[in-house]
Amino acid sequence: MKDADIEAARLLLTRLGISPEQLLQASRDSETLPTIRDYIARVADAVPPGTRRVYDTYWRRIIDVWGDRRIDEPTPLEIKQLAEHVKLQVVVRKNSRGGRSAAEHLIAALRCMYRHAVADGLLADGDNPATRVAKPRRLASTRRALPDARLAEVNETAGATGNDPELDLLLLRLHTETACRRGGALALRPNDLDIEQCLIFLHEKGETVRWQPVSPTLMRHLVAHGQERGAHPGDQLLRYRNGRPISARRYDYLWQRLAKNLPWVARQGISTHWLRHTTLTWVERNFGYAVARAYAGHNGKSDTGTTSTYVRADVQEVAAALAGLTGEPHPLAADNEPRPQQWIQPYAA
Repeated sequence: MKDADIEAARLLLTRLGISPEQLLQASRDSETLPTIRDYIARVADAVPPGTRRVYDTYWRRIIDVWGDRRIDEPTPLEIKQLAEHVKLQVVVRKNSRGGRSAAEHLIAALRCMYRHAVADGLLADGDNPATRVAKPRRLASTRRALPDARLAEVNETAGATGNDPELDLLLLRLHTETACRRGGALALRPNDLDIEQCLIFLHEKGETVRWQPVSPTLMRHLVAHGQERGAHPGDQLLRYRNGRPISARRYDYLWQRLAKNLPWVARQGISTHWLRHTTLTWVERNFGYAVARAYAGHNGKSDTGTTSTYVRADVQEVAAALAGLTGEPHPLAADNEPRPQQWIQPYAA
């Protein structure tokens, strides 16, 4: 290289604010960047259990395809191609949305990995390839509120079939009263029960927590269930008769059994989340959006924008909605007169 070329290169680097030492350091850094296999293992140890559970399947798929490549090697085009491949490989079910969810989760799993890489200083923010790949547009949910008669059918069938109808009716009542998610019910412990105020402490996705009102009847059954099945204060509350904690598989068994006995459950792919839709729809229609939002445990500003700051409902208002839903007075409800227009089915366990 001629002296004039060297001087021109130095002038260009000066104008760009880059020193020759930085170029050498960047070259060394690129040689020591971790592989995707190694870095995903490190990220998996750093994220909450819920995040790990959601992304684990997709991280394993990424490792199978790109495990030995450096984290800076995959391009946005390659990520898009992999997402499309995953989309085509999904198992087709009744509630399948054409693999959109699988593609979305794959891209989200990569974004999670690359966010940590940027935070660690391994990559510049502009070098993150996953942010340059758009997630598939979400389709409108097919879930909706169940009519009263259909909800009654679900409860009657659950109580008349299966190897532990008491447990299944307790699960259905818990989800119908609180509109909690499966993870919230599975994380419930005896020391999460405030018996005096009829409140349960829910731990749900995104590490969110909240006190949720329950009826005195449901509280009595939750306490009795824990005592009869040997749940210690810090242990999981919901258990089989032999004292073993239940898992998400109990929900799968419950809805598979209901689907065998109720054809409409099978056709529409009814699940526990439909109970959440059912309860929150009723609360919104009868007590307004702010109360329904609090009832659901939605606290993020993205739900309603800046207006959400001014329309927050408190636990007393949620308790009043619960009293209307069950027809039972609640200790925290301002109006504690029994309500004759009860909507929820009487507890049958």
